Amino acid sequence: MLVETKARVGVFAIALGAYLPQFPTLVPEFEQQYADFKKTIPNTVEIVDGGIVTTKELSMAAGDKFRAADVDLVILQLLTYATSYNMLPAVRDLNVPVVLVNVQKKKAPDYANTDTPTWLGELYACGAVGEMVADLERAGKRHAVITGVVEGGDPQVQAEIEDWCRAAQVRRRFRDTNLAQIGRPYPGMMDLYIDETNLYNRMFLYTKQFDWEKMWAIADNITDEAAIRAKAQDILDTFDIEGGGTIEKVWDMAKYVVAFEQWVKDEKIAFIASHYDGFAQGKAGVLDSMLIPAFSMLIKQGVACAVEGDIKVSMAMSILKTIAGCGQLSEMYSIDFDEDICIIGHSGSGDADISEKKPTMKIVPVFHGKTGGGYLTQFYPHLGPVTYLGITQDKDGHFKFVVAEGVNEPGPIFTFGDTNMRTRFTCGAREFCNRWSEAGPTHHMAAATGRHIDTILKVAKIFDVPVDIITR
Repeated sequence: MLVETKARVGVFAIALGAYLPQFPTLVPEFEQQYADFKKTIPNTVEIVDGGIVTTKELSMAAGDKFRAADVDLVILQLLTYATSYNMLPAVRDLNVPVVLVNVQKKKAPDYANTDTPTWLGELYACGAVGEMVADLERAGKRHAVITGVVEGGDPQVQAEIEDWCRAAQVRRRFRDTNLAQIGRPYPGMMDLYIDETNLYNRMFLYTKQFDWEKMWAIADNITDEAAIRAKAQDILDTFDIEGGGTIEKVWDMAKYVVAFEQWVKDEKIAFIASHYDGFAQGKAGVLDSMLIPAFSMLIKQGVACAVEGDIKVSMAMSILKTIAGCGQLSEMYSIDFDEDICIIGHSGSGDADISEKKPTMKIVPVFHGKTGGGYLTQFYPHLGPVTYLGITQDKDGHFKFVVAEGVNEPGPIFTFGDTNMRTRFTCGAREFCNRWSEAGPTHHMAAATGRHIDTILKVAKIFDVPVDIITR
């Protein structure tokens, strides 16, 4: 990815201070357990270490650390029983979920040979979890509980921790990077219109506005022929070009891709929503003709590029790219009522990571419904499970996620150059169309290979937005 972000996760552990002088062996026991626990946090995130908290004062100190670091998530290890004052001061002033990890060291007691410190230190599947959740609820904090065991390993616990860290990565990406809006949304697509100040206040994402006149000149100063040649080869390695591809054929395109790559670095951009509705002549026509493959090259590197100026779907694409590794812009195309299949896809830029075979590129004289013509790209999404994510807003400007899981099946697809897939849903094509539409999404959504609703629910909890699950 061109713009790297690393989530900041506050991590701490709690234990009741009254136990420690009573049972001194608990101190090294808890220190080792906490050290081992921190090793289960993936290195894709930065740990902000709040330490082992046994008093209100230590909890307050942990909270100071977490606030100063602007953590994206808090993960709390419950070592044994502890009162809620060990937890609340650390999280009271934060607006992020608290994940309570309730892991017992041993699988089962040796009942006849278990004394009190052994029980408290190695066998307490923490009765404090309910207390913590009760007080988090009263404090208006979002929360989740993970219960498991250390002995023998617990893949489910590890998967949940890694899932939460991936979700936290989305928040950090939204906070640390910017969205570029080039031009304006497609005229009349009022479902795409958005209040960028509301977007920043609710989703932490800042919008930078760019005029097309600036974009036409973006490649004027790109003179490094070695860099252009290397990027041209990258384009040829990414796409099969109708009529055969050569370095010379994609030279100008490569020059613009090099320029765009530098631009997103300089402006710290991870999202692009663009639409051009001019005359597509001269330099404007040259750039307009190659934007689709150029932006596809940026998507390949992690920058979510949405057509028709759709900011909300660029966010959905970025979420899926971050948690699933691919994010393909899509919309409902057709229904095959004979097969009970939804045909879903879109023209324009796409994500090579969703394609099971090398995507294709061809020149068309007209971009349907848009100005000009030029290069069109078609991607071939993997068969098997697929997840769709739409982002919409209610009448008060609050955001909402709309999600569905289905299965991409083999069979005929359209061949006019647009990416499309044949998706079967458990509720049937007709009912899916009804349910999805009734949820009020924009007419765009993002798609990713695999099943990701559980992770999306974590992302939604981090952003504090509701989720409509259509089918899974």
